Amino acid sequence: MSTLLIGCWSKDRATLSITASHQVADGDQAAIDALTRPAFTQGANWACEFDVDAHRRAVQRAYEEFACDDGAWVDDTVEHYEPDAY
Repeated sequence: MSTLLIGCWSKDRATLSITASHQVADGDQAAIDALTRPAFTQGANWACEFDVDAHRRAVQRAYEEFACDDGAWVDDTVEHYEPDAY
């Protein structure tokens, strides 16, 4: 299983807000498309599948891979997990 995170970058790209989290079979593109298509229609502008089975681990990876190098932050509005910023 993988965790699909869906979210939205702020206009200044300082914050990535995670607005949805789903468990999907690894690489199940049809499921990913079915989940992201309506989210993008409703304003999401970012999604990524992580090969981890826990939401908090996916949020941590999102922070490490997409935000921290640019000085941005990840705001998890789903489970309110705060990533470690070492």
